[in-house]
Amino acid sequence: MTTSLHMETQNIARELFDSYDFFHASEIISCRFTHADMLIWLHSLKEQHLFTQLPLGTSGEGRTISLYSIGTGPIKVMLWSQMHGDEPTATMALVDIFNFLIKNPDHRITKILLEKLTLLAIPMLNPDGAERFTRRTAQLIDLNRDALALETSEARILKEARDMYSPEFGFNLHDQDTRLTVGTTKKITAIALLAPSTDESRSDNPVRIKAKKVASVFIQILNLFIPGHVAKWDDTFESRAFGDNIQKWGTSTVLVESGGWKDDPDKFFIRKLNCVALLTSLYAIATGESAQADIGIYEQIPFNMKLGCDRIIRNAMLHISDQTDSLRVDVGINVDARRNSSTGMLERIATIVDIGDLSTLSALEEEIDVQGAKLDANRIKLDHSFPANEFPLLLKQL
Repeated sequence: MTTSLHMETQNIARELFDSYDFFHASEIISCRFTHADMLIWLHSLKEQHLFTQLPLGTSGEGRTISLYSIGTGPIKVMLWSQMHGDEPTATMALVDIFNFLIKNPDHRITKILLEKLTLLAIPMLNPDGAERFTRRTAQLIDLNRDALALETSEARILKEARDMYSPEFGFNLHDQDTRLTVGTTKKITAIALLAPSTDESRSDNPVRIKAKKVASVFIQILNLFIPGHVAKWDDTFESRAFGDNIQKWGTSTVLVESGGWKDDPDKFFIRKLNCVALLTSLYAIATGESAQADIGIYEQIPFNMKLGCDRIIRNAMLHISDQTDSLRVDVGINVDARRNSSTGMLERIATIVDIGDLSTLSALEEEIDVQGAKLDANRIKLDHSFPANEFPLLLKQL
């Protein structure tokens, strides 16, 4: 994989990747956590006096939303995460970044970031959603569709922070469906990026071009570790979305969407990629390298496509009834964690999402070629859900 990244920048990315286990926040043991959990992690870091905490306001249910400021440099960079309460990957990565800066005060990255940049981080914008691990706020609003109306306190907090500091760069940090693929490559998208449009014609201006250059750096960093697993998010202009509007308001913004990786249910590997790519991209901004990046690298990556599911049974025989012939089919299945309304416990629930020729699809977890084995037609129904541990029962038992 060719790259125009400076060799020093490549070496820094590889060093961060290789040393991650020595500086990451080991107290984070699950991707499901609350605002109170995050405050405990940040309180221990705050005692190191590396960054300042500024309360910006409160959520709909009264939880404090704060901005954490690090560095005194002239280039302001704002990073905001968990606008959607069930998208926690980058929140974990931001805590890891804080950990790195505190544990490595004499590292070249720390010194140049604190000298050249002022980092402005809002690690959890939707604490009420995080409490429930749901996308929307306690008032049922999608924050990322409230950039114009500004009905929610959380949306007003983000808008006012952007206006107060006028950051030159922004990172809009999200999670996407773990089953999306890099175009038609059949590779699951680990991370998708976007320099959002500012109008319906998707035209470029100096602000968006700067964002594309930063995205190009980000892509090259990721390709050192996961070549072929980086896609582009849909760049259709959304007039109510924050990324599009913050770009429009003059902050060069990169959307980062954390996707999926095999055997990574808590997205800890994707979290690691976020940490490494964000830190190295910030380094490239601080050194001026991002200003020289080739935007063609960004332009050429494929868009996300929905060509994945969690499991695929291949080459099975399905006989629906005595009135129909048997057919050779593939069966696509997704598995989600759902909370049992009676017990309150999380359960893994499988759902059949497609039946037929699934040769263009790929599986995040596993593909099983059953070589003509017969399916239990009573269980093979579109949208049929069942406990994930009953997966073997889809095949007729001999």
